Amino acid sequence: MKTKYLVLALIAAAVIGAVGYGAYRAGMSHGMQTSVGTTVTATQSTTGAQKPGDVDPATGKRVLYWHDPMAPGQKFDKPGKSPFMDMQLVPMYADSGSASDEGTVAISSRVQQNLGVRVAEVKLGTLTSTVEAVGSVAYNDRDVAVVQARSNGFLERLYVRAPLDPVRKGQPLAELYVPDWVAAQEEYLTAKRIGAHSTARSLAGLEEGARQRMRLAGMSDAQIAAVDASGKVHTRVTITAPIGGVVGELTAREGMTVMAGAPLFRLNGLSTVWVNAELPESLAAQVHPGNPVEARTPSLPGAVFNGKVSAIVPEVNAATRTIKARIELANPTGQLVPGMFATVNFTPQARKEVLLVPSEAVIQTGKRSVVVTALGDGRFASVDVELGLDSKGQTEIRKGLQAGQKVVVSGQFLVDSEANLKAAASRMDPMPASVPLGGGAIKGPITNAPEGAAAGSKP
Repeated sequence: MKTKYLVLALIAAAVIGAVGYGAYRAGMSHGMQTSVGTTVTATQSTTGAQKPGDVDPATGKRVLYWHDPMAPGQKFDKPGKSPFMDMQLVPMYADSGSASDEGTVAISSRVQQNLGVRVAEVKLGTLTSTVEAVGSVAYNDRDVAVVQARSNGFLERLYVRAPLDPVRKGQPLAELYVPDWVAAQEEYLTAKRIGAHSTARSLAGLEEGARQRMRLAGMSDAQIAAVDASGKVHTRVTITAPIGGVVGELTAREGMTVMAGAPLFRLNGLSTVWVNAELPESLAAQVHPGNPVEARTPSLPGAVFNGKVSAIVPEVNAATRTIKARIELANPTGQLVPGMFATVNFTPQARKEVLLVPSEAVIQTGKRSVVVTALGDGRFASVDVELGLDSKGQTEIRKGLQAGQKVVVSGQFLVDSEANLKAAASRMDPMPASVPLGGGAIKGPITNAPEGAAAGSKP
């Protein structure tokens, strides 16, 4: 009995295994048929899609290939979603000029909107730049007077005793006793008395000769006139200030012996002062002698001093890379004194009209300056330009553009990169003007990837 039951169990197990295997084979066969049917359906669905060489119904242009503007090196043979970015692939047309014109790229309006491309017009205008600099007040070196001893003598009295003492024009500075003048004056007075009582022509030149000897002794015409008017010998002479200002240097002391030509005083005038302003050398070309300026100093709040640039010092400070502008300011009340800090606002001379573009439109690579121009119909080109001045968001264009052209002011970096890549690809492997139909291969790294798959990925 046990043997009988064992045989029946083995037969039952064999039957169950055979039925399960048959069901598994039937399921696999049905799955394969379903999969094949699905693949066929997908193939049939993509058969009617666009392919290279077809005409885009939206634009009426022949399509070369599709690409992602963010990854222009990859090309696709059908439209779809980019595997790199969350955006649709963009068609590249055969008759757009972008495949043949070096440095030119075509971008659809939809992609321009996604990139935020904005354009502006190249216009004629003038730049009104404002140049400011800082400096310090100094003496006007052109308003300086040196007082010297005109003859040997003795300094008996000194009226100004310390440097930086203020003086007025005509104010007495010192009193000198000059022995050499005594003999010349007595000779002149004697010749004058003789000439007054004699009619001899031989004595006519005696008085003039004596007057000339007083001049040679160092007497001025005013001092000679005083001797002539008084008829007395003047042994002492009072030295007066020729200009008003301050005593910049004092070398005289009471009781000292002075020699002819010895400097006694150096006077600095304060009717005008200088402001030595430090200009960056990049702005030095905008400032010229004669430019009007306005100066302000924290020491005198609210006070504005008007003047002009008197000179541009032809020397650049090697440490600060600045050039010195010398400004002359009127100082009738003497409020400005040397050493004061001042801020100077320069008003450059009027400039003629120049080509202007927004400063944000300029791409500076270090070696060259580039502007992306809009050619119309979604076409763009990079142009090398020569720049001028830059002020208040506007840049002067000296060469490379014309008035009325359109330039890209936003998104130009991506457009310029695309144009450079197109130009490089055109030089290395020019793109054919048309693509043969019927499955012909496209030159370049075309990626036959389905929609949503990465380029070169395996199914």
